[in-house]
Amino acid sequence: MKITLEELRAWVVVVDTGSITAAAEQLSQTTSGISRALSRLESKLQTTLLHRTTRRIALTEEGLLFLDHAREILQSVERAEEQIALRQVTPSGRLRVNAATPFMLHVIIPVLDEFTTRYPLIQLELNTDDVVIDLLEQQTDIAIRIGELRDSTIHARALGSSKLQLMASPEYLARHGTPASVADLANHRLLGFSQLEHLNLWPVRQSNGELLQIKPTVAASSGETLRQLAVHGQGIVRISDFLSRSDRARGRLVPVLEKETENISHPINAVYYRNSTLSVRIRCFLDFLSEQIASKPLL
Repeated sequence: MKITLEELRAWVVVVDTGSITAAAEQLSQTTSGISRALSRLESKLQTTLLHRTTRRIALTEEGLLFLDHAREILQSVERAEEQIALRQVTPSGRLRVNAATPFMLHVIIPVLDEFTTRYPLIQLELNTDDVVIDLLEQQTDIAIRIGELRDSTIHARALGSSKLQLMASPEYLARHGTPASVADLANHRLLGFSQLEHLNLWPVRQSNGELLQIKPTVAASSGETLRQLAVHGQGIVRISDFLSRSDRARGRLVPVLEKETENISHPINAVYYRNSTLSVRIRCFLDFLSEQIASKPLL
């Protein structure tokens, strides 16, 4: 009997997700169906690919050797399918995109209508995480990351950058006064991140010449939560331009210490776990997103 693509795909997803249960969820199958597929595959190959216990799985030497071949086979089939779609002009297939909640809400979702009109056969799956994810484990095609990249095992495409500013609502400033210097910030409510201390480094310099590292009065794990807090008059926030664009245009947030603010921007990158040519649908999405970001003067 010959090995089927379904058996290969089930095995690769089990390896990537780390469990049969997670693989079954990713592939919308039952755990018993995934287990049977693994058993058939090992039977056809007449070897053990995985050591399975109730708590974990581990690749055998034969499994480690076979994994690269399995990935190549699945990618070759995917490329062949994409070439057919390309010949038909309109790219198609599922595209899984992951981004932090603020970027998803304020940059991607507002332009989705145009994207889906342009590429009606691409089936988008949009997921949000405010922490860095494992692309393989989450079965993600593209992840949008803001800030410096630290993972050298992934490929990345620069999409643009977003300037950092200090902002507050007019209502907050009317009640508490507008700070005239960086030192005045010590007398204000400062909104910052509860995780990742480097995100609480603000683009203004103290008297000793160093950038200001704040201790938040109110802390949150999401930039969107901090934006909402600032809009509702809870304090001063350090915020990316893409996140505050609409609020600035409507007067809900105004700059604070604008002259003292350093010209510091966070790079915006799309990362993907690929060792081969980008798929057609990924390239279409990245080209579209780059175009949208370049067209927004306030981003």
